[in-house]
Amino acid sequence: MAPRLLIIGCGDVGLRVLKLLAGRWRVLALTSSPQRAAALRTAGAVPLVGNLDDPQTLARLAGLADRVLHLAPPGRDGDADMRTRHLLAALARRPPAALVYASTTGVYGDCGGALIDETRAPNPATDRARRRVDAEAQLRAFGRRHGTRVALLRIPGIYARDREGGHPRERLQRGTPVLRREDDVFTNHIHADDLARACMLALLRGLPQRAVNVCDDSQMLMGDYFELAADLGHLPRPERITRAEAVERLGAMQLSFWSESRRLANARLKGELRLKLRYPTPREGL
Repeated sequence: MAPRLLIIGCGDVGLRVLKLLAGRWRVLALTSSPQRAAALRTAGAVPLVGNLDDPQTLARLAGLADRVLHLAPPGRDGDADMRTRHLLAALARRPPAALVYASTTGVYGDCGGALIDETRAPNPATDRARRRVDAEAQLRAFGRRHGTRVALLRIPGIYARDREGGHPRERLQRGTPVLRREDDVFTNHIHADDLARACMLALLRGLPQRAVNVCDDSQMLMGDYFELAADLGHLPRPERITRAEAVERLGAMQLSFWSESRRLANARLKGELRLKLRYPTPREGL
């Protein structure tokens, strides 16, 4: 019998996972939009309409699949991820054997450019990162309570040429500046196809209640990343500005990305999940 997978939040990464599993796994995909049902069916999934913000729509999820891939983001408010709470309450009636959750490297907060691995204690600095930490704690507790093998994938910036909003060309074409080298921060990346493969491998090989940094081998300053993208795309390099100028010219969201600097070790990704990166640095991926 083919393995049965339930994908929660089947967007770009979920569709890439579907391509990897086509013809080998039976895949069900939860969507809150009935209009997406036809597209999901065409991609090879059985669409299920339900809303993580409405627990009553999730009751039938229990026991549908022996593996779950949770790609849905938390809600926009508060420190707690109520969507994950609602999902786990539904799954608890007949818990899956394995569950993989797409978290974020933002749970680490600012590390001052230090090289860190998954043993680094979370220190979230934003509400959205605190919601991710809450979700991770819920999932680990669920795994211990029900014997589910939970893998937490901590994911940095996702990019791909064919990913909407996932390529730096849009920002370069807008002329958005970057920080000068003296003020710059380290940034981390993963190609969307490598991320999809990591999700699949985590479903098969992830260790119980284990966090894994899903990042490539690069350790780049953010400005260098955008300059590389500009050179490869034959676009003008972005303007370099001071941090003080950035505060005056840019919005709070952009500034929040420049408030944290860290470099990520990916030994667990390669050693435990045994992922061989197809795009080990953005130079190959872009």
